[in-house]
Amino acid sequence: MSEPLLTISEKALAKVRELRAGVDDPERQAMWVEVTGVHRGEFTYNLALKPRDAAAGGDAVEDHGGLAVVIPGRDVEAIRGAAIDWSDDLMRGGLSVANPNRPSPLVEAPTPDGLHGDVAERVAQVIERHINPAIAAHGGRARLERVEDGVAYVRLGGGCQGCGMATVTLDQGIESAILQAVPEVRGVIDVTDHAAGSDPYFAPAAG
Repeated sequence: MSEPLLTISEKALAKVRELRAGVDDPERQAMWVEVTGVHRGEFTYNLALKPRDAAAGGDAVEDHGGLAVVIPGRDVEAIRGAAIDWSDDLMRGGLSVANPNRPSPLVEAPTPDGLHGDVAERVAQVIERHINPAIAAHGGRARLERVEDGVAYVRLGGGCQGCGMATVTLDQGIESAILQAVPEVRGVIDVTDHAAGSDPYFAPAAG
């Protein structure tokens, strides 16, 4: 049996069950645990009761003492290992999430100033000057494969290859940095083969 993605204290379970009992058709309701963003270097969350059958194919659904808990597929790696508890503190009470995971390294938002050349050249400069120094602390690196029809195709390597947080790194850091600095680019796609090899930053030679 696989390890659960998160743990929930008995106190938190009791409180959620109590809240669930007060809604219509309580047996259909699950507790959804979703990442909503980042604030001061920590993930922010939304914990809410929603129908279990709203879960999509890629979402994780766990049973915790008879309570269904749904984690959207996009948030699974960000939430893995988290613990949910309940506090009765009058000022800061309620459900809380203690999470050992941290958001991907912050990439400073660059400006177009100082960039030169065509679209691909400017994207490559953003990667080298702003993105790689930020993700190097995690042993990661990125490089531009190509730009086609306003889309930049980026390959991740090192600590970012095969990492469950790679999509967060791309969505919250790399993509926003490129879109801000090079307005001709409307999207960024990760072309890394995260399942292959230990360092797919260097593509194998064709045989």
